[in-house]
Amino acid sequence: MNDPQDSVLSGQANSRGDIDGIDVEALRTSVASQFDATVADLTELVAIPGIAWDAFDAQELERGAQAVAALIRTAGISDVEILRVDFPDGRTGRPAVVARKPAAANKPTILLYAHHDVQPPGDADLWETSPFEATQKNGRLYGRGAADDKAGIMAHVGALRAINDILGDDFGVGVTLFIEGEEEDGSPNFRAFLDKYQDKLRSDVIVVADSSNWKVGVPALTTSLRGLVDGTIEVRALDHAVHSGMFGGPVLDAPTLLARLIATLHDNDGSVAIDGLVASDSATANYKEADYRADSSVLPGVTLAGTGSIASRLWTKPALSIIGIDVPSVVLSSNTLLPVARAKFSLRLAPGQNIAQAMAAVERHVHAHAPFGAQVTFTPGEAGQAFATDTSAPAARAALWALEQSWNVMPVEAGMGGSIPFVADLMELYPQAQILITGVEDPDSRAHSANESLDLGDFKNAILAEALLLAKLNSEGLAGTE
Repeated sequence: MNDPQDSVLSGQANSRGDIDGIDVEALRTSVASQFDATVADLTELVAIPGIAWDAFDAQELERGAQAVAALIRTAGISDVEILRVDFPDGRTGRPAVVARKPAAANKPTILLYAHHDVQPPGDADLWETSPFEATQKNGRLYGRGAADDKAGIMAHVGALRAINDILGDDFGVGVTLFIEGEEEDGSPNFRAFLDKYQDKLRSDVIVVADSSNWKVGVPALTTSLRGLVDGTIEVRALDHAVHSGMFGGPVLDAPTLLARLIATLHDNDGSVAIDGLVASDSATANYKEADYRADSSVLPGVTLAGTGSIASRLWTKPALSIIGIDVPSVVLSSNTLLPVARAKFSLRLAPGQNIAQAMAAVERHVHAHAPFGAQVTFTPGEAGQAFATDTSAPAARAALWALEQSWNVMPVEAGMGGSIPFVADLMELYPQAQILITGVEDPDSRAHSANESLDLGDFKNAILAEALLLAKLNSEGLAGTE
């Protein structure tokens, strides 16, 4: 990393210790003085198992929304509502928390997004601590949602508490908090929610606090997301199952045919082999192979797939995975030629890829590579647009400045291999808004997995960085940050 003093974003300090007219040290002190209380609040949030899946108790999700609403009120915002949009079939929608503080004249409005629902805990035997009892150990806080994304909620709350403490009545920026309650279920009502409450959520800058930093001690601004298309591929070879001893040989069973079809989706070096997909080597961050192997738990001896830099393979090239297969389990298997087998694919798309064209390309490929003339049925699934940040825009420049001041190291402008499909909805409905994707996670946070955790030092820095971002936008607006 470069010395922070070499950064064009560092700014100039005056004799009071202000930087670019913002009292960085006062905000740092305020965040630090309140940090134990912030962690305690996060601990109480982690204890609420709010899961937006139908198989889980919906009352816990309601309890989580009420707790979030109460925390927001402690941050100086009194206009707090719990809103929802019902499902098309009439089922009650999941609760979202929306809070608003209006902007003073000539001040921008900032929307702060996070989500209060969490993933199910999964296999309890894999957890080293109780998933819904936040536990501090070796500088980290363990528990389901400790990182994804209840820490995002508390980053917003903690930043606003510090801003109110230091700026008070001088804080004229408008603030809207949107804390969703169904993100881990795929945000099924997100677009309908935006359509219904579009005016309440209208803003000049949108901060999505649901991403990751580069590593512990090094912050990142997520500047690109891959898009996503998924769907199912069905292969049928027989009208019905038959005895493998009596009929096996002249015809291949459906699982074998499906495996042969799946094998055509990548070439010999592991690159996606579907014609018509966008790919580039444009990622510039130096993500070392050894770091990637450690972060992703690749086993020794496993060769990495694809070509080009690790960062490009993660951020600016497509990646296809088979995430589910419908065949009998080994324990239920019999000597039978199976007539049909299905697989679900998940295809991550490089920025610049048209999602409809990508879905059509997969469909063309599987029909063109139908093995042994088997019947192939393609069923498209979900789709989400890719995203790229204009890092020369004022809000992005302010965010990079804030990250550097908080961590005292240069932030990384990092892509993300994953997708946040609802960002495309935000871009469509608020085309003039500048979208910033930030986060509190690091490569060992293990979001969605057992032993999810949060580095507490980075959490404190993330709160300060958001407070500095708000202070910067309050001071300079969106006229530019040089």
